[in-house]
Parts: sequence; C-alpha cells; structure tokens
Amino acid sequence: MVRLVLFFVVVLLLASGLAWLADRPGNLLVTWEGYEIETSVFRAIVILTLLVGAAIASWSLLRQIWSSPAMISRQLTRRRQQRGLDALSSGMIAIGAGDRASASRAAIQARKAIPNEPLTHLLRAQAAQLTGDRATARRIFEAMLASPDTEQLGLRGLYLEARREGEAEAAMQFSERAARLNPRLGWPLEAQFEMQLKVGDWAGAAETTSLAKRHGHLDRHVADRRRALMLAAQAQKIEDADPDKALAFASEAHTLAPDLIPAAAVAGRILAARGQTAKAAKIIQRTWSKSPHPDLATAYAYARIGDSPRDRLDRIKQLALLKPHNVESGVAWATAAIEAREFGDARHALQPFLKNKLTRRVARLMARVELADKNDAGRAREWITRAATAERDPVWTADGIILDAWSPVSPKGTLDAVEWRPPMKGPDGDAETLAAEIADLLAVDLDDAKLIEATRSGSTNGGGPLPSAARTAPEDNPDNAIEDITTEVKTSTPTPPS
Repeated sequence: MVRLVLFFVVVLLLASGLAWLADRPGNLLVTWEGYEIETSVFRAIVILTLLVGAAIASWSLLRQIWSSPAMISRQLTRRRQQRGLDALSSGMIAIGAGDRASASRAAIQARKAIPNEPLTHLLRAQAAQLTGDRATARRIFEAMLASPDTEQLGLRGLYLEARREGEAEAAMQFSERAARLNPRLGWPLEAQFEMQLKVGDWAGAAETTSLAKRHGHLDRHVADRRRALMLAAQAQKIEDADPDKALAFASEAHTLAPDLIPAAAVAGRILAARGQTAKAAKIIQRTWSKSPHPDLATAYAYARIGDSPRDRLDRIKQLALLKPHNVESGVAWATAAIEAREFGDARHALQPFLKNKLTRRVARLMARVELADKNDAGRAREWITRAATAERDPVWTADGIILDAWSPVSPKGTLDAVEWRPPMKGPDGDAETLAAEIADLLAVDLDDAKLIEATRSGSTNGGGPLPSAARTAPEDNPDNAIEDITTEVKTSTPTPPS
C-alpha cells in the first residue's frame, strides 16, 4: 500500500513538473567547437532524460553479460543441490520402508550431488546398515567424528553399532564422550543407565538418573522412582557392612517411593536396632498401608528390643489393622499369636482366609495351631494336605521366574519389574514335599510319614490301619511335637535385628 502511494506521488510530481515547464517556454543555446545548438528547454530536458536512461540500460546489460558465467554456475549448483535433496528424501523413505536397492541408489546420487551435506553421510551409513555392510557403516560414522557438525551423529551411530555387536565397553565409551560433548543430549545418559543396570552399578545408575532429571530428560515422577530403586538396592547391599550409609540410602528411597518394600524394611531394621522405635514404626506403617510384606511384619514386630512374645503380638495387631483384608496381615498376626501361644488369636486372624482365600502359608499355620493347641494330629495332617493344593503364596517374581530376593531389575534386565505376587508358574506340592512336611510337623521319620499319607489316600495296605509308629508318635511324646511346632514357628520368623 505504501509503495502504491509513493508511486502515485512520484507520478503526480513529474506531471506537475512537466506542466510547469510547458507553461514557461524558453530556449536553450549550446555553443561547442564552433557549433551552435538551439532548442527549447522542455525538449532539452526530455533528451537528457532519454540519454540518462540509455546509459543506465547499457550499464545493466554490460553487468549481466559480465556476470553471466557466475549466474550460470549458481543455477547449476542450485539444480544439483535440488537433485541431492530429492535423493536424500527418496533415500530416507526407502530406508524407512526397508528398500535396500532404492536406499543404496539414493545414497550414491546424494553423495554425487551434495557430498558435504551431513544428512548425506547419515543416508550412506544407514543404507550400508540396511544392506548388512557394517564395516562401511562404521567407517562412515568414524569419518563423521572429524567434523563438529557431525560428531554427535557419528558417536550415536558408533554407539548403536557397538551395542549391536555386543561391545559393551566401546558402547559405554561412545556414550560417555557424547555426554561430555553435549550434556543436553538424552540418549547418552539413557545408554549409560542401561549399561550400569547390566553390571549392577547402582550408585552410578542413581547419579545418571539425577543428571537426566537435571537436564529435563526424565519426568520428575519417573526420575524419583528410578533413583529410589537404585538407592534401595544400595541400602540392601551394604546394610550389614555400613549401616549408616545404608540408612541414609533407605530413608531417601522411602521418601521418594513410600511403597518400596526393601527400602522400608532396611530403614526399619536399622532404626529398630538403634532403639529408634517410633521412627522405625512410622516408616513400616507407611509402606505396609500400601504394600504389605513379611519382611515389614518382622521388622515391625522386633522394632523394640526386649519385647516379650505377647508384646510383639500386640504390635503386630496394630500393623495388621492397617490392611485388615490382606492375607499378609492375617499371616503376620497368626504367626505372632502362635509364638505367644495365643491360639485363639491365631484362629481369629486366619479365619477370613480359610475358604475363598486359602493359601499354603495359611494352611500350614492352621496345621500348627491344631497340633500346638489341641494336639490334633489328624486335623494338622488335613491342613498340610490342603496346603499342597492351595493357592500359591506371593513371592518375588519377574519374567515368569521366582527370585530369592528383590532386585531393581528383572533377570531379563527390565527395570522395576520384580513384584511381590503369587507366581504364574511353579512346582505344585508333590508327595515327597507333603511327606516331608508331615514328618516335620508330627515329629516322625520320613518313611513313616510317607506311609501315613499313602494309607490316608488308600494306596497302601488297602486302606488299612496306620503303622504303629505313626499312630503312637504324637500320643507317646506330645511334648516333642509341641516343641517342634515352636521351633518351626521361630524358624519361619526371621531372627530379630541385633
């Protein structure tokens, strides 16, 4: 709009000037080398204007002629660059589609057209990878390291190649170099984290997680969970060797992830051992309300040194009421009640889980109650038999594998995949296991226990009477049986913290 207004203003001024000259006629006389030229002023101005215009046009023409080679060169360069860009586009599409032949052709064309373009190097390397030429791909990535523009890209490519070839040490070196080159990159920190998990470097993994969070590569919730897992693993590892540091790690992990069982268990045990009962109880209660576990129950029961079995039972009751419908609460309550010889409490604690929620631990505890309370070997044996076919109890499991202890990673390397739950697969109670439990419970020889179970099932002696040893063992020596039960209860409960 402004240009249009200026154009009209200029035209108006020219018209006004010409009209002013036309209204004021006059003559112009030029004398040069004996020649006299006389003309009107208006005509002289028109001629001068034409001469100036012709001079300008001539100069422009000469400049175009002079610069035409450069113009032609630039035009050819632009056409070549356009062909290269088209080849890059086609090559990337071909790589995405898995078209090896097209990707290779596009890489060759791009190299001819735009050899210094960083994307050309990437296309050539990826085309080589697609065709299985790992050596060429690695050579191209190594060449990228020489230029600041492509160094990060080259390190990324070399890292992936090293991982693909199983060269863990080389992959770690490439990721560390990339992290030093540009701390804002996310993939080097993630790569280091994965490597640290594989070798069990929990301290390094925790530090890497903090760096990733600081640079904005991880969401705060994800970063806090990761760090809590690493701290809990460290605390668990050094609990006996360095309790002070273990307590610091476990406390921070508990703050970041209150539902993390190992962190609460370690912190509870250490605090209890130091006489800080209130702090230990607070931590365990907080985690128990989210994720009940036998380790928490044991740490809570023995949080105060010198308590009697009755005192421990009272404490466990408080803990169980936080999750009254969870089987772990019932098991912890019943175990403490049996230890305190409060068999009525034990029955009350297990009663909600005897029908629809019967687990093997619940059935075994009921067997102990029947024998210890009423010396009823028959009922005890029935509960042991039911335990063999009851639902499996929760265990630490991941990747379909039952684990001996918690770990921040699964056997297959998956982070935070270890869960406390009933296993999907596992051995059922067989005859040998059942006989061993009967022998342990009734204080008889294993061979006699096998005969007891075989006779009960009707597979021996045609369902005839029990062998004398099996019939008389509980009655002849009931004190031994009761003593054995007490021993089993204490054995099933981990030793209190010293």
